[in-house]
Amino acid sequence: MIICFINQKGGSGKTSLSINVASTLARLGYSVLLIDADRQASSSAWVSLREETAFQVVSMARPNFAKDAKQMALKYDFTIIDGPPHAEEISRSCIAAADLVLIPIEPSGLSIWASEMTIRQVQEVSEYKDIRAAFVISRKISRTIIGRQIYGMSEGYGPPVLTSHVHQRVAFAECLTLGKSIHEYEPRGLAAVEIQQLTNEILNLIETNFPIES
Repeated sequence: MIICFINQKGGSGKTSLSINVASTLARLGYSVLLIDADRQASSSAWVSLREETAFQVVSMARPNFAKDAKQMALKYDFTIIDGPPHAEEISRSCIAAADLVLIPIEPSGLSIWASEMTIRQVQEVSEYKDIRAAFVISRKISRTIIGRQIYGMSEGYGPPVLTSHVHQRVAFAECLTLGKSIHEYEPRGLAAVEIQQLTNEILNLIETNFPIES
């Protein structure tokens, strides 16, 4: 199973979600590969801070890598792709390789509008392979009007919105800076709870095999 976190807008939380979901899946006993497809190489920088990690991380930030990614994924229960912003050819390869595309969106119209290209690419790929997609609300700010309105704002774009969402928390930035997952850094904190809930929902989605359009 190949899961891709991708949005054309930078700063939407793709790398944080990729690393922490990969880490959570590994904690659950799954074999996991994380492919860093972002030329900024943030996931690769994170793993360089560690002596060891519970999952494999490889850099593959180039166009037309889908075939290689699919071949590598055969050795793992889950492959997570940390997709790039502003790189259309690489983004297309990420989506072509994926079974499930998760589009992180911040609670803002700008973030949702920036996802339109990603949605178009998913629709193009869906013409020749079985692929699913969903929005993931990331960097949500509590007790704000726009945070509450995000579900309505995303209606009409095609993919459903996952019910699990991740708030903007200092712990996420701090754990990545230290080369840790959120469960290692703050195992009993709210950030770890949110990542666990998101991972559980992803596993349920895979089990139910929902279509692209709700």
